[in-house]
Amino acid sequence: MPYRSNDDLPPSIRERLPPHAQDIFRAAFNSAWRQHAGEDGLEQTAHRIAWAAVRRRYRKSVDEWVETRSALP
Repeated sequence: MPYRSNDDLPPSIRERLPPHAQDIFRAAFNSAWRQHAGEDGLEQTAHRIAWAAVRRRYRKSVDEWVETRSALP
């Protein structure tokens, strides 16, 4: 189900990702949820899309996620 706020994200995501990455995850997940509504594996698809969106902007360095590029378009 879509997430209304970052506080609604699963603890495993809230504990791992910085706030901005959580915003990206939540927005991508919610968008994928709407776009793929009614499809089999909806939740798994939305999670894969959300993680892909995070990885476009962040990378994992040792045990933390760090931003890889500027916020410029």
